[in-house]
Amino acid sequence: MAKGNIRVQTENIFPIIKKFLYTDHEIFVRELVSNAVDATQKLKTLSSIGEAKGELGELRIDVELNVAEKTLSISDRGVGMTQEEVDKYLNQVAFSGAEEFVKKYKGQNEENIIGKFGLGFYSSFMVSDKVEVYTKSFTDAPATFWGCDGSPEYELYTIEKPDRGTRIVLHINEESKEFLDADRITAILNKFCRFLPVPIYFTEAGKEKETKDGNADEVAEEVKPINNTTPAWTRKPSELTTEDYQNFYKELYPYGETPLFWIHLNVDYPFNLTGILYFPKIKQSYEIQKDKIQLYSNQVFVTDEVKDIVPEFLMLLHGVIDSPDIPLNVSRSYLQGDPNVKKINAHITKKVADKLEEIFKTDRKSFEGKWESLGLFVKYGAMTDDKFLEKANKFLVMEEAGAAADQDKKFYTLEEYRTEADALQKNKEEKLVILYTTDPIQQDAYIQAARGKGYKVLKMETLVDAAFINNMEMKWEKVQFTRVDADIVDHLIDKGEAQESVLGKEEEEKLKTLFGFNIPDLHATVEVKGLSDSAPPVVATRPEFMRRMKDMGAMGGGMASWYANMPDEVTLTVNGNHKIYQSILKESDLQVQEKQIRNLADLALLGQGLLKGSELTNFINRSVELMEGDKATAATVQA
Repeated sequence: MAKGNIRVQTENIFPIIKKFLYTDHEIFVRELVSNAVDATQKLKTLSSIGEAKGELGELRIDVELNVAEKTLSISDRGVGMTQEEVDKYLNQVAFSGAEEFVKKYKGQNEENIIGKFGLGFYSSFMVSDKVEVYTKSFTDAPATFWGCDGSPEYELYTIEKPDRGTRIVLHINEESKEFLDADRITAILNKFCRFLPVPIYFTEAGKEKETKDGNADEVAEEVKPINNTTPAWTRKPSELTTEDYQNFYKELYPYGETPLFWIHLNVDYPFNLTGILYFPKIKQSYEIQKDKIQLYSNQVFVTDEVKDIVPEFLMLLHGVIDSPDIPLNVSRSYLQGDPNVKKINAHITKKVADKLEEIFKTDRKSFEGKWESLGLFVKYGAMTDDKFLEKANKFLVMEEAGAAADQDKKFYTLEEYRTEADALQKNKEEKLVILYTTDPIQQDAYIQAARGKGYKVLKMETLVDAAFINNMEMKWEKVQFTRVDADIVDHLIDKGEAQESVLGKEEEEKLKTLFGFNIPDLHATVEVKGLSDSAPPVVATRPEFMRRMKDMGAMGGGMASWYANMPDEVTLTVNGNHKIYQSILKESDLQVQEKQIRNLADLALLGQGLLKGSELTNFINRSVELMEGDKATAATVQA
């Protein structure tokens, strides 16, 4: 049996690095600037423990574009490298100087070091024909030049360099000319580097500004750093005002409305996590947008796809999270499975639930005023996260239908609704029946009938409510949701009681026959029941189960999708105790009798929004005919 070491041929690995190291070639800017930040942070650490002597001077990073020479350079005033270190770090692929530094100086404020894999520097070869490095260590060692054209061969020798730090010069290749555009580089820096902890300056060589008299002035105007080195999430909550939080939100989302409120994350055990999560205003369900949370690692932008870190229902939030403990692959683009990710996910859920409960307890009126936006988060969370639901039950509120003005709105938690409605709204199975409306205007007649019985009707009119209702029936004990127009008001809550009709069997059968006409695009069922004489003569209701299936199907609800194309199910409940039928059944003219019956049915369908097109036109014409007939009859009697 033979043993040995696997050999890697540099002739083969360089083309792979140049083409496939990163999916997006623009990443090279992030990697090189991040390396410059690391070099600066290392110097600060060494200075703090006395290993780097003397004044540090201005610590900054300069990114310079020279279109004429087709170069892009990144310079820092950090620790620099000796020739031995250059040979060690640059001539060995995937040897991370940052990682070695962290191990050596563990516990010495090294937490802001970004690099982990040692491959970031080689991203420069994705866009360059040649890469040059000019570096001088903070020690007394002479400065060093390193150059490579992307082949396994490199140059390494001593040079003169007056100041400490490293300058990397990229000779941009023909395929990557886009990176010789100042606007393109500015956009990349703003995307990845806008919150890095070291000031970053971007300049374009050879650019001159015009003075008032038209003469070229080679003295450039004051250049400001492109980044905010101390973004709000890196500061202590006690240092920040409401205005600071709102200003930072504007910095992240210049065109966004002022958020409802925010949560400042600041954890250092058992994992490191900082950030600020904002609850945005959402006035309409269609305004929901995901991918608004930005993930950073030591203030370097990584991605806005954070679904593994942030619970799915909180993807609707905006803001920033930053954690050096989140494991990332070499491109820092996709999360890898790790226990820390699950812990962070659970922590964010808990913090959000605690914040919502706090606001609910301390300022319920304000909480209810924000419910139009908050309800989407809370209901979504209650459906998808059982641990969140345990806490949410304390502050998940449901709005009662029927308030004419905002100040009259009334909200109930589940327990509050149970207390208010239990006496009247418990069915024969001892379940609490929660009555709801999906359209308070269209279903007003049904709402008023239910309120007349003393029932409490809630509003469930957002896009998530159909799914929310189905989920809560499974998760809340002894609870059943019924839409207010799912049955006649006397039967909305099945208490096992029945009221007799004053009509005889023959009269009931005749009414069923008269109501047995075909209604286009509807599957109608007719029943004659004994209701109170004050109830409408005909009530159209849509069975709860079938209506829910159609609603789910219309939203693309998987196996239920075929229900969306089925005719609407409707039940026409004929109130046998209504006095109008006494006169209709005595009518000798069959045509008049049929028109009266059809109009009663159409009135009921109109209340459900099921009378449309030609059927609505026919109803109007028929009504006019009946009214004219009544006038003629009255005139004859009078004569």
